[in-house]
Amino acid sequence: MRLVIPSDGELGQPTMNFLSECGVKVSRPNARRYTGSIPSLPGVDVLFQRTADITGQVEEGSAEMGITGLDRLMEYRHDDGSVVAVIPDLEYGRCEYVLAVPDSWLDVTAIDDLADLALEFHERGRQLRIATKYPRLLRRYLFERGINYFTLVPASGALEAAPDAGYADLIADLTATGTTLRENRLKTLDDGTILTSQACLIANPGALAASSANLQLAQALIETLEAHLRAEPYYRITANVQGRSAADVSAMILARPEIAGIRGPTVARVFSVEEEDWYAVSLLIRKNRLLDAVAHLRECGGVDIAAAQLSYLFKGQSPAFDALMARIAARNGGPADHA
Repeated sequence: MRLVIPSDGELGQPTMNFLSECGVKVSRPNARRYTGSIPSLPGVDVLFQRTADITGQVEEGSAEMGITGLDRLMEYRHDDGSVVAVIPDLEYGRCEYVLAVPDSWLDVTAIDDLADLALEFHERGRQLRIATKYPRLLRRYLFERGINYFTLVPASGALEAAPDAGYADLIADLTATGTTLRENRLKTLDDGTILTSQACLIANPGALAASSANLQLAQALIETLEAHLRAEPYYRITANVQGRSAADVSAMILARPEIAGIRGPTVARVFSVEEEDWYAVSLLIRKNRLLDAVAHLRECGGVDIAAAQLSYLFKGQSPAFDALMARIAARNGGPADHA
């Protein structure tokens, strides 16, 4: 199975770091090589390509899966379902695709003001010019809001200079913090966020369905990434608590159900040659409630309290892989069995 990932740019190194954190580290002999492997997933070939080309490569079947920005996926994919977002949010590479106008446009602060301005420009015999790298996304956004009079100016460089340079009146661009926009005397519009984007895992259902071996590799990759993302907010806490019975210890822990674990505590007898009324308690707790849980265990008489962040948290089924299989079934006109 071929997995194509960004070779450089804003998603390049973060993607390598993310895969490593998930336990599927990519081995790349040197920076000049455009192929690699994942030793923990034998059979997966990694291809390094420009982020802008990844959606097209997966769509045409040059690679079965890929990692790219959601903005690139939404802009470049066709509407035939040949490429889908299997995990739409990998929780890195966050940015927003926004409309930004010059600070000097004091009366233009929201998308409704822009609609009025576009109509005013049209009545004067000219079109509102908007510089953008994503014309398809922008055109759809504007049409949905009743803005029909405009001209899109394709651009590939730094869009922030477009209004000052005179080849556009405003811009639609990606921003992570808004700092570059502000430094170039631009402001974002209220309700002017066209898309919130981040890194996503994409796949070609048709290409994957052609090989049961590739489906198995896809399932392994999807479940690993999914379980790692699900585990990130959780810690496992263990402690030894003294009590008359497992039921008594459970009752003490459950007195605070909000910090008693996802489905409640696991309580097991501790066999000791010295004392026989100790029980081991194990909880899964969100990290923002970690100290509250520690305090509660202490109030219950807990000692030897240990906490460790989870690496993976698997469900009974993989929602992402099940959704992919449903896509494959829909393309084939019938139910699809798991690999």
